Amino acid sequence: MTSITLRIPVDVVESMKTIAPQRGFSGYQSLLKSYLSEGLRRDEQQFAAATHARLIEALKRHGVPVEVIEQAERDVAAA
Repeated sequence: MTSITLRIPVDVVESMKTIAPQRGFSGYQSLLKSYLSEGLRRDEQQFAAATHARLIEALKRHGVPVEVIEQAERDVAAA
């Protein structure tokens, strides 16, 4: 872990203090960490999906048969 300093509007902190126990968190800092983590994971998935799509298109442009690409995708999903 590392420590950082964030300047957050007072009304946002107050809202997080209200929401935190409703979401099962002991305090607003834990809720904030959860929000950051959830947003980061969502963005990582979006960027990974876009990268995956670009890879598939590049493989097709290079003449890799669609059947081979689809089989490779199934192999990876099964692993």
